[in-house]
Amino acid sequence: MKIHTYWYALFAWFLFVSSVNIVLAQAKVPPSEQFQYVNEGEFDTEDPAEYGADTRCLPFARPFALCFYNVTPNEFTLAIRMGTHDVDFILRRWVWEANVGNPVKDNATLTFRQDGNLVLAHVDGRVAWQTGTANKGVVGFRILDNGNMVLYDSKGKYVWQSFDSPRNTLLVGQSLRPKTGPYKLVSRSLSSPDGNGPYTLILEPKRLVLQYTAPNLDKPVVYYVIENTFEPYATLFAKPAEGTSTQLGLVTPGTNPIEYDFDRPKYNATLSFLRLESNGNLVVYTYYDQVTYEAEDVTYALFNRELNNNECLLPERCGEFGLCQDSQCVACPSDKGLLGWSSKCKYEKPKSCDPKTFHYYKLEGVDHFMTKYTSGSVVKVEECGRRCTRDCKCLGYFYNKESSKCWIAYDLKTLASVLVYDSETPERVPDLTRVAYIKTPNV
Repeated sequence: MKIHTYWYALFAWFLFVSSVNIVLAQAKVPPSEQFQYVNEGEFDTEDPAEYGADTRCLPFARPFALCFYNVTPNEFTLAIRMGTHDVDFILRRWVWEANVGNPVKDNATLTFRQDGNLVLAHVDGRVAWQTGTANKGVVGFRILDNGNMVLYDSKGKYVWQSFDSPRNTLLVGQSLRPKTGPYKLVSRSLSSPDGNGPYTLILEPKRLVLQYTAPNLDKPVVYYVIENTFEPYATLFAKPAEGTSTQLGLVTPGTNPIEYDFDRPKYNATLSFLRLESNGNLVVYTYYDQVTYEAEDVTYALFNRELNNNECLLPERCGEFGLCQDSQCVACPSDKGLLGWSSKCKYEKPKSCDPKTFHYYKLEGVDHFMTKYTSGSVVKVEECGRRCTRDCKCLGYFYNKESSKCWIAYDLKTLASVLVYDSETPERVPDLTRVAYIKTPNV
């Protein structure tokens, strides 16, 4: 009897799955909803686009537009652009991109097929990007008022949505999910083959972490942490506040939500987005089309010289190898002393691992972005130096005399000046407890 019951249940389940598959297979995109757009024709000239890109936009609703754009001639990315067309001379920024790292050329096609798949294809028919929604019940395509591009079924349920695949940007209503979905933003780089920059915003169970990655680093270096109970996920919100203002921030779900507030612009800031910039800063942009001069407003910046979050903590604030003080690039470190600042400041790496071929020079009152969130080792300064000397990848080391902590540096970038008040002067002078020893080749 039990055996018969088992086989009956299995057969019923088979019939159910088969019927669902048949229904999905029968659901087709009606001819009126199908489309194919070819990447051809004149470029748009009225609306300036981010990166100085040339654009060809498709006829979908504003303030969000779906466009082909290129920075390198005849290499196009399919992307969603934000920016109302009622205000002139503002920069329209890209808030989502499909085929980053796999550009298409002129005459590439974007096709919404009868089977419900949205496909971007090269001229020769090779697929550059797709939603993977063929025969899954999709009946329509839409770009919503919040910038979410969706494919939906006959009941209005989203089978696919761009909100599930953020890159470097979060729009209002979009979430970072650490367990079941996208959990990070990655900075954009136009020079990288895959389009990814060295900075990442990661949502961990109880905090947001900003990390810097470089080819010579074995693992990412944390340069900022936002402590909060972000569980199970965090959503960018814009809600009415006092008067006509709008509160912007991140919020967790549930009956007792946790909020992390960014700012409160004194107007309706619903058209906002959070961006991990190419320089590692976390910025909120707001479009307010009622007043031209506020049409593109930086509503919030995590690293802001007017706040306590000093810009000197940004790894590349002063380029390849510069000294930063009070958010300004002030000098180029060298074994001859601090030279005048230039964007061409570079670190000169020893050509050999042989200790006889290099030496160290000392910088006082200097710190590094990695020391704030990396524990370091409690050793004497002499042992710290020996560790760097034995390690061919080591470019220098940082030492805190008060805590006796040592940090080995495999990448240098921006050095931060640390100043303290001299009670006798009173003036700010270098903090002599913070020192750096930079490895440099012998002449």
